[in-house]
Amino acid sequence: MPDGAHGALVQRVSSRHDGPLDVTWLAARTPKLPLGRIRLRWEPAARSGWNVTAHLGLATTEVHLASWPAAPDGWPRLVRPTLHEVTSLCAALAFVTDALDLSNRLTEV
Repeated sequence: MPDGAHGALVQRVSSRHDGPLDVTWLAARTPKLPLGRIRLRWEPAARSGWNVTAHLGLATTEVHLASWPAAPDGWPRLVRPTLHEVTSLCAALAFVTDALDLSNRLTEV
């Protein structure tokens, strides 16, 4: 990670098992994660590999989503399935929430 980066914001996760994981760097003073967004952080593990953690932004807080201690150098391939499933679930929940909000507004008319 570059100096001054607090992690990486996941922008897109490919559905392919060997597909890309697109991220942008987060500055150290970045405010809390937006709802449904994932922050990755990685650092060299004590003996070998990488300690990788993921946090998920919720409405009022951030939660620890997952950890992959001592992950091998190809760790993006290891974490991609989890990130893909969580981002898909968050997108589905956002869609349903919008549909319910619209339904509630229409019943008030």
